[in-house]
Amino acid sequence: MKKTSLLILLSGIFLFTSCFDDQDDVIHIPSNQDLKSFVYFGLQEFYLYKSEDEVLADDHFSNSEDLNDYLAGFNSPEDLFSALLSDQDRFSVIVPDFHKLEDQLNGITLNNGMEFGLVKMQSSGAVFGYVRYVLPNTSAESQGVKRGMLFNRIDGTPLNESNYSELLKPAVYSIGLAELDAQNQLHELDESISLTKTDYTEDPVFMHKVLDIQGHHIGYLMYNGFYASFDGELNSVFSDFKSQGVTDLVLDLRYNPGGSIESSKDLASMITGQFDGQLFATEVFNDNFDDVPLLFDHSINNGASINSLHLNTVYVLTTQSTASASELLINGLNPYIDVVQIGETTVGKFQGSRTVYDSPDFSRSAVQPGHTYAMQPLILKTVNADGFTDFVDGLPPNIEKHENFRNLGQLGEPDEQLLQAAIQEIVGGGTAKTESEASPEEDFRQIGESKMNRLSFRRMYVQD
Repeated sequence: MKKTSLLILLSGIFLFTSCFDDQDDVIHIPSNQDLKSFVYFGLQEFYLYKSEDEVLADDHFSNSEDLNDYLAGFNSPEDLFSALLSDQDRFSVIVPDFHKLEDQLNGITLNNGMEFGLVKMQSSGAVFGYVRYVLPNTSAESQGVKRGMLFNRIDGTPLNESNYSELLKPAVYSIGLAELDAQNQLHELDESISLTKTDYTEDPVFMHKVLDIQGHHIGYLMYNGFYASFDGELNSVFSDFKSQGVTDLVLDLRYNPGGSIESSKDLASMITGQFDGQLFATEVFNDNFDDVPLLFDHSINNGASINSLHLNTVYVLTTQSTASASELLINGLNPYIDVVQIGETTVGKFQGSRTVYDSPDFSRSAVQPGHTYAMQPLILKTVNADGFTDFVDGLPPNIEKHENFRNLGQLGEPDEQLLQAAIQEIVGGGTAKTESEASPEEDFRQIGESKMNRLSFRRMYVQD
């Protein structure tokens, strides 16, 4: 990367000096104007779409008084942040407490263990949730919640398109169960389950196993988040796959909203291994910085050697919840091996972020006591080795398959719909649609999921 331009650093001095001249043991609470200054200079330095807004140009304000007058026109740092974002930016966020953001980027949340999707029925307007999976050692597991359960009430109140977000926020709530009949009619059941959220660290390596089918040793991995702190566990899975002689890999990213760019690149090297030193993807920044090549390599972030399978084909399961670092993996591998994508079209997030802290150089290490604001603005876009990027409408599957809400099946079992389709491709025999799977999107529209209110939702980020 290029160094930050001298003009930006000098123009920021008058705003930042007063904020950071305190002694280390003195807590300084930044003023509203200080925080707006942080937002402005942070976006001016890093924002991917800086060139779209003339206000962010380095020479837009002729003096500090003009800039301060402009900043004073906004009530809060959040208002200024929103005003400076590009119309094509769906993902940048600002937070008043970076500690919560950091926790969530590492998989630490307040969680009851029930990961779910939310669906609206087009014909009736009814809204229901369906359990995607249950995290171990959580309230949901202890209360007997299972994948495939449906619910349409929270604490006795029916879900609808405008209330579900608020109803699902409390630390304690009960779900009222429901079921779908063969005609897609939703029926309430006289059963409820009470759930309690606690602090929880999610291991994104949710499930892995080897299936021996017709002479193929098929590795199956459900991976639910690119958390760099779990890269060692991910690498260990590939060690196990190697020791069991895996010949084919099904990578289940259907519920994976993304995460660390480095983890995505390293997973690509675990799947392959024969492209060491070649270009996986390029990070493209604004004009303040040079592009950065991301290369296939042979070690993870703790220095351990990558366990590689040297595959020429990988089968990836996706849905409308598959985003960011998951999409980077698919797009980065596409020029090199056959990526057979099975399921639904992905979200369409090719941009990456970094955490920009309220500190003199925007780094975590320079944060002073009392300065807890941070931003995660889009700062880059990823481009694969063929130059492909900007897939705003998502990455479409090679084989379209949809989950059946009446019968989701058990994850990792050969007869589960999406995994079954992958196995059929591996061993031969095709993937003809069954009647029950035909065009469910005509009846159902997904409107949300359990991770949607998290600060880490659909993040793809570079680390400080």
